Amino acid sequence: MTLEFILRIFVAAVLGGAIGLEREYREKAAGFRTHFLVALGSALLMIVSAYGFENALASPEHRLDVSRIAAQVVTGIGFIGAGTIIFQKNTIHGLTTAAGIWVTAAIGLACGGGMYVLSIAATIMVLVCLEAFNYWLRRIESKRKEHNSRSNTHPDPPKGE
Repeated sequence: MTLEFILRIFVAAVLGGAIGLEREYREKAAGFRTHFLVALGSALLMIVSAYGFENALASPEHRLDVSRIAAQVVTGIGFIGAGTIIFQKNTIHGLTTAAGIWVTAAIGLACGGGMYVLSIAATIMVLVCLEAFNYWLRRIESKRKEHNSRSNTHPDPPKGE
C-alpha cells in the first residue's frame, strides 16, 4: 500500500505543479512551489485521514470519518487564499490565484483518495480555463487599444462646420 500512497502524492504534486507553472509563467504571486505543495499536502492529509488511524479503531465503539480532515483542508486553504487577495486603489487582485490554490487543494484531496482520472480531468479544465481567460482578456485589451487609437487619429470635426 505504501507504493500506492507514494503514487497518490506524486500525481497530486505533478498536477498541482502543472497549475503552478501556468501561474508562474503569468508572474502571479503563488506559482509552482505553492501549488505543488498545496496539492501534495492535501493528498497526504487525505491519505492520513483515510488510513492513518486504522490502529486506533480497534474497538467497535470508535468510528472513522475520513471527510473531517478534507473539510478542514478546505477551511485552511481558504485562509491561504485570503492572503493572496489584495484590495488596492478600488481594484481587487489575486482572486484567480486564490481560486487556483483552492482548486489545487481539491485536486490534491482527490488524488489522495485515489481518484486519478477525476484529478487529471480537473487539472486539464483548470489549465484550459486559465489559458482561455488569458486569451480572452488579451483580445479585449487589443480591441480597446485599437478603438482608442482610431479615436485619437480621427478626431471629431469641430462643431459648427
